[in-house]
Amino acid sequence: MTIVRLGQGVDATGAFAPEALARVFSACEDFAAVIRSTGVSRLRFVATSAARDVSNRDAFFAGTEARLGVRPEIITGEEEAELSFRGATTSLDLPAPYLVADIGGGSTELVLGDATGVIAAESLDIGSVRLTERHVTTDPTSATELHAIAKDIDALLDATTVPLEDARAFIGVAGTCTTVAAVALNLAEYDRTAVHHARLDTDQLRSASTWLTTTTRAERSAVRSIHPGRVDVIGAGALILQRLFDRLPVTELTVSEHDILDGVALSLA
Repeated sequence: MTIVRLGQGVDATGAFAPEALARVFSACEDFAAVIRSTGVSRLRFVATSAARDVSNRDAFFAGTEARLGVRPEIITGEEEAELSFRGATTSLDLPAPYLVADIGGGSTELVLGDATGVIAAESLDIGSVRLTERHVTTDPTSATELHAIAKDIDALLDATTVPLEDARAFIGVAGTCTTVAAVALNLAEYDRTAVHHARLDTDQLRSASTWLTTTTRAERSAVRSIHPGRVDVIGAGALILQRLFDRLPVTELTVSEHDILDGVALSLA
């Protein structure tokens, strides 16, 4: 997995950082080589939260299109949520309606739905990178900083139009949720087979979230199941997950390795 952290600094500056664009363009060159070698005939490139917010997205468009030959689609938060929902729920058998949460770097997508499709969806401007950059200056994160992060999370959850109280099951997708699961399961190394469809009860989730929000960067770096690109931001992501879980009338979290990427792939089928 390549983590490029395109949203670096976007919350503060409203623009992509030059080093973030350089990482994206390097990854695009790698992807282009794979595309050429495998004979891919159809390609869809979607851009999400960070690209919706920035003033210099034309530079992003030009650089990615030059390398991949396709212009990125900047999808809305609602489209992002629906793609995540489709990717996550295709092979799951859970009581409906179920809530899917995709906690990203810049935003969190919430989707309530069932086998017939989406009932309600919203994209919230809270993500692991955004909240870390906004509030965290100490290592480990101080109680004051954690309180400020929680306050931002709660403000948007209080105002969400998604009826969280209707959820009968909770599905978490993408890197924050899968990393929390890996820590909760005490995996020596990241194992997507063990993580996919893992079910975490209240105590497991709270224990993992507490550890991730109170440890030092060095302590998290020593855990091989945590991707190095997530070490400094996973605490904020775990807190989003925990604050959301605490509002739901459910007793467990089901984690899925299938997410927006699978939803995008299914959209090409």
